[in-house]
Order: sequence, then structure tokens, then C-alpha cells
Amino acid sequence: MSAVRIEAALPGDAEEILALIKRAFAAVAEQYGEPNLPPLAETAEAFRARFPDHVVLKALSDGCLVGTVLGTIDGDTCFVGRLAVEPTMQGRGIGRALAIAIEERFPAARCFELFTGHASAETLGLYTSLGYEELRRTRASDRLTMVYLGKTRA
Repeated sequence: MSAVRIEAALPGDAEEILALIKRAFAAVAEQYGEPNLPPLAETAEAFRARFPDHVVLKALSDGCLVGTVLGTIDGDTCFVGRLAVEPTMQGRGIGRALAIAIEERFPAARCFELFTGHASAETLGLYTSLGYEELRRTRASDRLTMVYLGKTRA
């Protein structure tokens, strides 16, 4: 694998990015027994509609899409979402690089917030290592509890 390059995505990238998100979240859906997770149900049109008020980043390796993340700001808080890495490329630091890159794209943000599932140990570990702390939990279903994490910029 060559070096990973992270850059802004364009609306024309929406279908390819959404396909990657669906591949990455398929394992999550299986893990929780939740086949209708929002990332899996989203249409390309709905994803494309995020571009005007979100920063969407894509990670490329050898010209191929290997990851993505998006963020949007509300007041002084950046909400981070849809961080996804191509399943065959996971565990190589791409998710960490994307998480750092999205924070850098919001220099005015004082806080960052995101959520993940309670049993997503690798994801929880990643965010904890980046300084995120648990804010709260909400039960989404019998099998899934959402863990909301946040951090304040130093």
C-alpha cells in the first residue's frame, strides 16, 4: 500500500463513497443484528445532499478510495460521522488519519462529538486514544446501545 492521501470529496464522489460506507458498515450491522442501520439505508441522493453543509473527506491509496469521514458544525461543535474504512484496509491507521483530518478541517470548533455502538471495541479504542470521552449512552434496540463521545479542543 502506498501512502494514503486525504482530500476533500466532491458531490460526484457520493456513490463511490456511499458504497464504501455500506461495505464497512455491513459488518457492524451483522455484529449488532441490525440490518437497517442508517448508513446502510441511505441513498446516494440523500448522501449527495449532505455536501452543502458537511465537509466530506476521502482517503485514497494508489488512486483507490480506501476511507471516508464527514463533519458538520453547529455553533462551536463539530459533529463527526460516517467514518468508514474499506474492510480489507482496516487496522492500518487510515481511520485515525481521517479522524485527525476532519478535526483539522474545523479550526473554529471548540468541541467534537460522535457516536458508535457499545460493542465496537476497536472504534471505541480509536476515539479514546484520540482524546474522546464518553458523554452518554442511549439504547437504540435490544442489541444496540449508542455510545456518544466528545472532546474539547485543547
